[in-house]
Amino acid sequence: MSTTARNSSNRYATVGCGQPPLRANIVETITEFSTFAIGYRIKKEKHMKQQHFDNLNAPGKKERLDALRELKLLYDAGAIDPPITGVNVNNHIHTTYSFSPYSPTKAVFMSWLSGLATTGIMDHDSVGGAGEFIEAGEIINIPVTVGFELRCSLKDTPFEGRRVNNPDQISVAYLAMHGIPHHMLPEAERFLAPYREKRNVRNWKMVERLNEYLKPYEIELDFNNDVLPLSQYSNGGSVTERHILYALSSKLTEREMPRNFLLGLFKSQLVQSFYVDADDELPHITDFVNLAEQLGAIPAYAYLGDVGVSVTGDKKTQQFEDSYLDELIDYLKKIGMKAVTYMPARNTDAQLTRIMALCEANNLFQISGEDINSPLQKFICDKIETPEFSHLIDSAWALIGHEIVSEHGLEEGMFSTETIATFPDLNDRIKHFVKIAKEKYDKKRKVD
Repeated sequence: MSTTARNSSNRYATVGCGQPPLRANIVETITEFSTFAIGYRIKKEKHMKQQHFDNLNAPGKKERLDALRELKLLYDAGAIDPPITGVNVNNHIHTTYSFSPYSPTKAVFMSWLSGLATTGIMDHDSVGGAGEFIEAGEIINIPVTVGFELRCSLKDTPFEGRRVNNPDQISVAYLAMHGIPHHMLPEAERFLAPYREKRNVRNWKMVERLNEYLKPYEIELDFNNDVLPLSQYSNGGSVTERHILYALSSKLTEREMPRNFLLGLFKSQLVQSFYVDADDELPHITDFVNLAEQLGAIPAYAYLGDVGVSVTGDKKTQQFEDSYLDELIDYLKKIGMKAVTYMPARNTDAQLTRIMALCEANNLFQISGEDINSPLQKFICDKIETPEFSHLIDSAWALIGHEIVSEHGLEEGMFSTETIATFPDLNDRIKHFVKIAKEKYDKKRKVD
């Protein structure tokens, strides 16, 4: 018997007297090696997936988009299970270009992973992430729509002195610019950039005011070192009160208090202690409507409604526009507002029934979205899939169709004079743009 054959622990020993047949040893060795290789491959694939997933929030746009391309390749190879895509839509997702745990690329991936049929970006005072959001949608093959959210002044209107839909300040309204034609994004950026600069003057004042409040606790924030680095300001993003509060939360996490819990608590209870009223950074509401016309976009009022229990956890019980909603809607229509956007998960059934009826009566386009700015929030709104809200699914597709054709010319958009002449009925117009969007993406999916 050979020396190597006596060493039963040696799996690659030469076969001698009394040893199993050579073929059996080879099969056993191959089987064990294959099991090891498969296990190694699985671990490697998991590591690769996690690395690419983490890189969706990398500092650089190119690195984020490259990570998404790698995840798409893994999906195409069968290494990532396909999401169960339904009919749900979301047109109101914030990204790191305002305040969010998601870069534009990661927001698109999370939308896809959640099973959304379409997704939309809606950052405060910024379209800086829109181009990345569009490119990410093309990579993962999910239809997208782009817009921005802006606070506007109600001075010299019937609503001056009233609390409309802004928890922090009277005479100010949150408005949403939907369906911006992609070639008009630079024009939108030129309009928004000066308002972000003016907002940062106020942000600095608020940090100083907050520091006075924090003195007894020996905590101090530095706007340039603690707050600004949390934002995408240098890349066209905005800085909000949430950035200030997040910076404060970061200081307090040394005491092992959960950061997101603190952020929600501060937003609902602490803001008023250091809030400085916005002024110079607020365009007038009529300027917002005029900008929409120049961009070929769709201006929308963001309905909030009186708050009982806040579903997002960052709003206290408070009265807003419900007591004078009919009057407000009438005014909005007169100044040229084309749409109302609302969040079904946020409001009561009575509030939703009322706002939908007012939109119908005033021929206003209805848009939905769930305000995503926290990792605790779902991308999916279950109510959207019920018969009462199915029209909101069509609205999302219509926005996408509007953006597609507006690239050929603003006169082809949903609310142009020419389009209204062809489709005077809003519901017919919506159907027309839904068809355009679905035909494009049906063809694209067949090619893929």
